[in-house]
Amino acid sequence: MDPLHAEQLQNDPRVAQAKALLAEAVAEHGAALTGVRAPDPARAELTQKMLDDFKAVRGAPLFYPYVSAGLGRGSLVELIDGSVKYDFISGIGVHGWGHSHPDLINSGVDAAISDTVMQGNLQQIPEAQQVCSQLLQLANKQGADLDHCFLTSSGAMANENAFKIAFQSRFPANRVLAFKSAFAGRTLGMAHVTDKAAYRDGLPQTLNVDYIPFYDESDPEQSIKKSVGVLERHLQRFPNQHALMIMELVQGEGGYYAGNTEFFEAIIAVLKKHNILLLIDEIQSFGRCEYPFALQHFGLDKHVDLVTVGKMAQVCATLYKKDLQPRPGLISQTFTSSSSAIFAAKAILGEMLDGDVYGADGRIARMSAYFREQLAALAKREPALIAGPYGFGAMTAFTPFDGQRDRALQFSKDLFAAGVLGFIAGNQPTRMRFLMPAAIVSEAEIDAVVGIIEQCLKGATC
Repeated sequence: MDPLHAEQLQNDPRVAQAKALLAEAVAEHGAALTGVRAPDPARAELTQKMLDDFKAVRGAPLFYPYVSAGLGRGSLVELIDGSVKYDFISGIGVHGWGHSHPDLINSGVDAAISDTVMQGNLQQIPEAQQVCSQLLQLANKQGADLDHCFLTSSGAMANENAFKIAFQSRFPANRVLAFKSAFAGRTLGMAHVTDKAAYRDGLPQTLNVDYIPFYDESDPEQSIKKSVGVLERHLQRFPNQHALMIMELVQGEGGYYAGNTEFFEAIIAVLKKHNILLLIDEIQSFGRCEYPFALQHFGLDKHVDLVTVGKMAQVCATLYKKDLQPRPGLISQTFTSSSSAIFAAKAILGEMLDGDVYGADGRIARMSAYFREQLAALAKREPALIAGPYGFGAMTAFTPFDGQRDRALQFSKDLFAAGVLGFIAGNQPTRMRFLMPAAIVSEAEIDAVVGIIEQCLKGATC
């Protein structure tokens, strides 16, 4: 058969030449970004106007005075004030492949010459199907039995879709189980699952949520007994009223606390006994462990009914078993994602499937271990200034000083000014957390970042 005109465009040598020239230009200019650089005083007025304009249109200031100039190199990013910083939070986990990655520039060109900017319910491209297949292939590598994948534009909407599927499947059950300190998003529904009162301030009640304690690694046996006991009391109080339980296997916003297999299996055994669906939220944990999914590390593959992914995948999605197939009309979106996000997702997921990213000797495991080792050495040298590190895989945190929120918040801003982006998480204590681009970061960059952290903890001029 004759090639389509679109196929002829994609294979046009001028497109290949343009990609090569763009890659060359980006690499050439990015090579100048070799480490932290202070802001350019000549750009102060321009920068302040941009920040003021953002505050005016948003109704609130930016958390950090971060506005990208549009160029980076790996973990380094250049801002409009002329500064260069190490990005070790990656947009709270979105930019797992760092800044100005050549594969993502290449995929961006492919998306740019695609005919539409957004994909949705009535119009799709082959790459969207390929991304769904890649996600299912990754999810089922260790024996899970997930059949379907529905793309969406945010992690909160991925969770919303999972909830709708679960509620319809288990109707008339209308209650939800979650762990204390859970974070599920900020939509009207997910704000009532997220265990933070400020996120529900002024909102009407939408979901009935019952919380159980998360795993306490300081007392594993009692932790399991306590959580199972609380779960059973909820089920006794509201018999046959729970449709699902949502689980973060590593609590992200809650402070980077990880459970273990014995704990999760004890909880799941009770859920299965009562025909309650298991939703594992991997919005933040996806791609950051020795395996692509945290559920694979904990060996929970055979138990899972629904999984949500996002952030590092570039697209967000709800994965679910075929016996949960929703009736027509329940989940449908005008925008399932942008063409650029879908093309980028295809490139990243392809590397996850075929590259040296995962396994005991994969880049995620090696770089995560190295970062923890350097932070542990720092904590040993300065135990009055830092406790930790904590976390799991490429989700890393430590407690600065005494863990008071105001002091941790100020430390995060001092660290930003010194050239490192992290973010706070948890409460009592508040921790400093990092989501470094572990798939591309180097040991030398980690060393530089830990050096800056130490200087800022000591109150030095960074």
